[in-house]
Amino acid sequence: MSDPIWLRKAEQLDLAQRMSDEVSGAAGWSDIHLIHQALPSIDADMIDISTVLLGRQLAFPLVIAGMTGGHAGAVEVNRLLASSAEKVGVAIGVGSQRAALEHPELTKSYAIVREEAPTAFVVGNIGISQLISYFDEGLIDRQVGALIEMIGADALAVHLNYLEEVVQPEGQTRARGALNALAAFVKASPVPVLAKETGGGLSVEVARTLRDIGVSVLDVGGRGGTSFAAIEAERSRTRGDHQRSELGAALATWGIPTAVSVRACSDVLPTLAVGGVRTGVDAAKAIALGAVAVGVGRPLMMCAVQGEDAVLDWLNGFQLQLRSAMFLAGAHEVMDLASTSPVVLGATSDWFRQLGLS
Repeated sequence: MSDPIWLRKAEQLDLAQRMSDEVSGAAGWSDIHLIHQALPSIDADMIDISTVLLGRQLAFPLVIAGMTGGHAGAVEVNRLLASSAEKVGVAIGVGSQRAALEHPELTKSYAIVREEAPTAFVVGNIGISQLISYFDEGLIDRQVGALIEMIGADALAVHLNYLEEVVQPEGQTRARGALNALAAFVKASPVPVLAKETGGGLSVEVARTLRDIGVSVLDVGGRGGTSFAAIEAERSRTRGDHQRSELGAALATWGIPTAVSVRACSDVLPTLAVGGVRTGVDAAKAIALGAVAVGVGRPLMMCAVQGEDAVLDWLNGFQLQLRSAMFLAGAHEVMDLASTSPVVLGATSDWFRQLGLS
């Protein structure tokens, strides 16, 4: 018998906090080098780090990536993250809302985000496997409405998490009908839809397919951040499922590095760089490769465990790092970074060359 969904969510949150980025391999940021401009033309405090995402102004180009919800421990984490997002003026997502759709008593762990962030840009979340079932059952329209109403969502993300699902003891690996279900979801949604990978990255071919069915933004969710395959491998190990545990270990470094996925997809649709972004300097590099903003999950979740002051301190440090990188690269506004032509070295350069990316 599979574990209750609330228990699974709690275990995933606990393991994510303890997981090292090194498990999943490099995101590629250390291979990206912005060209230093020794004679900037404006003062550092004149740099404009604000940006616009799906028509909404953000104080700086950051989305607090959705990672949790659906269990009691998520209420406080999401409360602190949402309160911080409201205070500093960035966007925030929630973890998969499936748990609350199936168990309405868990709604509070998601609804708290809108309560604490009444004016923030909030992104809902549901998995592709669930969409297939909803499509088969004729429930797409109803579930779209429920997802939006639950958190007052300004956009909805559909996570494409088959890498996680193949390792997860309770994993759902049905993929037939996924594209039709996603297309129906996009058509039914009155708010923009994001397609969100969760560690495997998005290829340019998939990006084009998603564009063609009306997806508005790509969240590349590339290799180099939290490895959900590794998390599920550990969950399998504790249950004595050695085959899936070994599968998770074998797939821990599977996927397209985030930097590569950003460069591959950013000419197709507006792209969020998510996966191993740990500093404002990483964010500057991601935007130089074509991203419109970045997403950060686990580092902020770990700060939330320490309290709101820790979250705000991290966010303020991130802003300082981004502003300083822009100043030193000669970028006056965030999108100026896209014309800085960074130098790409190492394994990331090899990826670029073999995929025909400039």
